[in-house]
Amino acid sequence: FRAGGIRLRDDEVAAVGDVRGRTLLHLQCHFGIDTLSWARLGARVTGADFSPAAIRLAQELATDLGFDDARFVESNVYDLPDQLDGVFDVVYTSRGVLGWLPDIRGWARVVAHFVAPGGTFYITEVHPIAQVFENEGVGAGELRLAYPYWEHHDPLVFDVKGSYADPDADVGAQKEHG
Repeated sequence: FRAGGIRLRDDEVAAVGDVRGRTLLHLQCHFGIDTLSWARLGARVTGADFSPAAIRLAQELATDLGFDDARFVESNVYDLPDQLDGVFDVVYTSRGVLGWLPDIRGWARVVAHFVAPGGTFYITEVHPIAQVFENEGVGAGELRLAYPYWEHHDPLVFDVKGSYADPDADVGAQKEHG
């Protein structure tokens, strides 16, 4: 990515179309690589995420790569209308975000709040059934339901050991909340 590539899938770019000069809000942007990919394609981007560490990293990456116009907002997605003004030509969200939401209707209201008249909302997501099965400690062909299919108000809580980037990383005694 640092060498100039983008992290978006070809079908996403084709579906959203030319973003040069358009405003784009990326909800639940994590540390901003997809957001900055849209910037690399010419969009004026704003990313939003509830993680202060992710937003800090996104801002540092934007600065390091010269995306001085990229904005990143730390906010719970449901509180974002109180934290961010304006509407956007494109509101975008990427894979792996819906299963963590306790209130899908409230989330949809946030999306609708930010889409400009005539604008586009684009979501790419895995079907939620793919997220309900336990994937650790199961045998070949064994399916074990472990996670909710529908929205859920209580957060999912996991003991953290390492990370997806480094399974042996020292992450301390923190918990990860969905």
